[in-house]
Amino acid sequence: MAAINAQGGKAVGISGKDANLMRAKRLERRWRDPDSNIEEILDLGFVGEPASVDPHIIDVIIHSDLIPVVAPIGVGPEGETLNINADTFAAALASTMKVKRLLLLTDVEGVLDGRGQLIKSLTTAEAKALIADGTITGGMIPKIESCMAVVEQGVEAVVIINGKVPHAVLLELFTEHGAGTLIERRKVRGAQR
Repeated sequence: MAAINAQGGKAVGISGKDANLMRAKRLERRWRDPDSNIEEILDLGFVGEPASVDPHIIDVIIHSDLIPVVAPIGVGPEGETLNINADTFAAALASTMKVKRLLLLTDVEGVLDGRGQLIKSLTTAEAKALIADGTITGGMIPKIESCMAVVEQGVEAVVIINGKVPHAVLLELFTEHGAGTLIERRKVRGAQR
């Protein structure tokens, strides 16, 4: 917020708990013992996932000439604070607000192919195939899964860009080929970013 305000913006910080913006439920992960084949639920502590979104507070803030900066935490069923993956949080909010495009800033150029080269655009089907064949790995998997989910829920496209590159958002918004990896349901022939 300080960086936005230092550049002349008017940022205000909120969390998913404010005005019940993000109701959450505890994230469950299951683990199966390979020897006994017994499955158990792992306790991840105060880690959650979106259950419901009420974007009213965001609407109020953006119509007040302010810039909301939202911490990705939600309120659990017992009023507890649950930490939510930032990409998952952003995807749930974008889907609910029916945004046209979601930009996810990260510390890598975008999705890379097997040779380490940037993939400029992917359909959701191509992204699934790259996860299945092991091209997309590690922390990029939940990011891509969030991207695919948000696109399937009606957001036109999601772009993964390197937020450490100066003016990366401007390059994405105002250049023909963008600055990262565009993920959409299906490729639109002749469309520009």
